[in-house]
Amino acid sequence: MCGILGLLLHDPSIDAATEISEGLALLQHRGQDACGIITCGPKGRFFQCKANGMVRDVFDEKSLPRLIGGMGVGHVRYPTAGTSNHAEAQPFYVNSPYGIVFAHNGNLINTDSLLHFMDAGAHRHINTSSDSELLLNIFADNLQQTGKFRINEEDIFKAIGGLMEQCKGAYACVAMLAGFGIIAFRDPNGIRPLGMATRKSGAGDDYVVASESVVADASGFSGWEDIRPGEAVIITRSSLSRRRVSAPATFAPDIFEYVYLARPDSVLDGISVYRSRMAMGDALADEVQRVLTEQDISVDVVIPVPDTSRVAALNLAQKLKLPYREGFIKNRYVGRTFIMPGQQMRRKNVRKKLNAMALEFSGKNILIVDDSIVRGTTSKEIIQMARDVGAKKIILASCAPPIRHSNVYGIDMPSRRELVAHKRSIPDIAKEIGADLVIYQTLPDLVAAVQQFNPSIEKFDCSIFTGEYITGGVDEEYLSGLENKRADDVKAINLSVNRPKVNGVIHNVGEGKEPSNGPMNGTDSTVGLHNSWQV
Repeated sequence: MCGILGLLLHDPSIDAATEISEGLALLQHRGQDACGIITCGPKGRFFQCKANGMVRDVFDEKSLPRLIGGMGVGHVRYPTAGTSNHAEAQPFYVNSPYGIVFAHNGNLINTDSLLHFMDAGAHRHINTSSDSELLLNIFADNLQQTGKFRINEEDIFKAIGGLMEQCKGAYACVAMLAGFGIIAFRDPNGIRPLGMATRKSGAGDDYVVASESVVADASGFSGWEDIRPGEAVIITRSSLSRRRVSAPATFAPDIFEYVYLARPDSVLDGISVYRSRMAMGDALADEVQRVLTEQDISVDVVIPVPDTSRVAALNLAQKLKLPYREGFIKNRYVGRTFIMPGQQMRRKNVRKKLNAMALEFSGKNILIVDDSIVRGTTSKEIIQMARDVGAKKIILASCAPPIRHSNVYGIDMPSRRELVAHKRSIPDIAKEIGADLVIYQTLPDLVAAVQQFNPSIEKFDCSIFTGEYITGGVDEEYLSGLENKRADDVKAINLSVNRPKVNGVIHNVGEGKEPSNGPMNGTDSTVGLHNSWQV
């Protein structure tokens, strides 16, 4: 689960780094683990800064002026493949052929076979466990096969088409070729979002490519267009070319983008996230009314879990003619608990993030509305907070159906045993999280709430609800292997083992105190062979 951004300014004398960092800040909700920017300056030299941490902390008045050049690529990361080692912060870079920078959002499902091909066939070294570096090297190897000193657009389209035949899974990608331009493409099913927009600049145009339209809106770009599934786009200062390079496949964007991941002010694949969440609230109201009538339960007030569920909760309250109150006050300086590593960290931060106002809870039957219930950690803490301040009865309503299956396409839901709904009935889920009653949105209602705004999308990826994976190739063996790699308890172990010791202190390979900002052509002593940190 990441955010990606590419920017090409028509005037190469203007540095793009500041605008890229501002755009990444707008995508911070998509990843709070690490971030990075690589720009391309005079004579095709690359300049980079990347490290673990938030955008505001990594890019400051010291680092940004060192990022020279009128085009660049940025990334915010939450790891769903690989580790949290900051050597895996993106964008990635290879110097052969031509010099390529690469940022990726998504997850591959055939990494084992691709790694074998990289080793035995392409003879390219993969230095991290990130599938983003793997994608980059597949792309680089396909370009290498041309054998040309200088490549053209046809070569690039062919290389990306070959990549789409080789790589299975979800991927929205932005690349930059040294001295050439920006390249963007999206997997044949269009699972992860990606779009682009333009802005007049003197005699030409500036171009932005990003995970969400909010980046374009905030920076004065217009004409936002979604990059189509299986499509590749090549942007230079003199031209824009786009072509579908994959075989036809079912277009199936991930419906969880609309439920939780995306900002409400974004438009993805022609669908307003805000409007879709309003519709979710309307549909959920009908289900809530049905269940409450069946159970003979009355509700005094509707309270959202801030922030994602506010829109749906307000519409639900209006439709049911119930009072709507902000009962939980949010500390905006604590990150999204869903994307925090480890159950203990999530549980600890719920109390730091939210405070319940006793005035709105005491002696009342409360309907709490949340966007979804994933691991149940946040829900359990929130319900306990409501009880602590005197709530009489607590009903939890979810805008999404029960999440019972792993997500394999780039959202951190890898282990089924960590999902509170896995192998539990709805009454058992209520008991587990401490609610008097749990009410879920039905899957047909969720799909209808989103699909009505773009009926041309006939199918959404709903695999976390159904266990049906649009790409195929996901069997029990794959899921078990994924769970062994990415479960919370495994992540905790990975933080402390398999790292070399230096003077008795555990370090990650390539780990240092500060990110460097030098060029990446080997002329700056602060740039290592495998990473960009001073050691």
